[in-house]
Amino acid sequence: MKKAMIKEELNIPQHIAIILDGNGRWAKKRHMPRIYGHQKGVENVRSITLAASEMGVKALSVYAFSTENWSRPKDEVEFLMKLPGEFEKRFKVDFQKHDIKVMFSGRKTHLSQENLEILERITANTKDRSGLVLNICFDYGSRAEITEAVKQIAQDVSNKKLMPSDITEQTIENLLYTKDLPKLDLLIRPSGEVRLSNFLLWQAAYAELYFCKTYWPAFSKKNLEEAVLDFNKRERRFGGLKG
Repeated sequence: MKKAMIKEELNIPQHIAIILDGNGRWAKKRHMPRIYGHQKGVENVRSITLAASEMGVKALSVYAFSTENWSRPKDEVEFLMKLPGEFEKRFKVDFQKHDIKVMFSGRKTHLSQENLEILERITANTKDRSGLVLNICFDYGSRAEITEAVKQIAQDVSNKKLMPSDITEQTIENLLYTKDLPKLDLLIRPSGEVRLSNFLLWQAAYAELYFCKTYWPAFSKKNLEEAVLDFNKRERRFGGLKG
C-alpha cells in the first residue's frame, strides 16, 4: 500500500488507538523471558508511530501500562517503569525528525519523581511540534480517568462554579486526558484477545474496533494498513441511519 494511494483513495482515521498486547506470549514462543517481549514491543512503538505518521494519521494513542499492571511480577513492573527513560533516549532523534509531538495520559500519583520529570521533559520538548501526536497511556485506566472527571465536576458543583443542570457530555469530555485530541476513530487490539481492558471506554463509544491475532512485537506496517483498509469497509452511522 503506497502512501499516495492511502491519502488519495482511503479515508484515513484521524485518531487510532492500539492496545499493546501479546508481548509476553510472543517472547514465550521464542523461549525468551517476558521482558524480552516488552523490549521488542517498545521498539515497535517507534515503527508503528512512524508508519501512522506517514499515512496521515493525526493522533495515535498506545496503551503502554495500565492501572492494573502493577499486579504483575515485580521484575516485569520494574522493567516497565524504565520505559519512559528508554523512550526518551532511543526515540528522541527520530521523533524530532518527523515532527512528532508526545503527550502522556494516566495517573501521576503512582510514578517515581524521576519518571515524572522524564514525562514532563518529553512533553515540554515536543509541545510545539505540528506532526502526529503520540499519546502514551502510562499508568492509565479508563475507569480511573472518568472517576477523576466526575470528582472534578462534583467539586465544581460544590464550589458553585457549575450547576448540575449545566452538566453535559461535553463537560465530561473536557476533563478527559484526550480532550485536545481528535475523536477516536479506530481502536486496534493485536494478540487475539477480544476486549477493551479498561482502555478509552468513553472515547471508544463510536470508534470502530479491529482485532487481529498478531502479537504486538510482530505487528507491522502491513498489519496497520490492513486495519485501515478494514476501517474503510465499515459504515459509520453513529447511532443513526444512512441518509
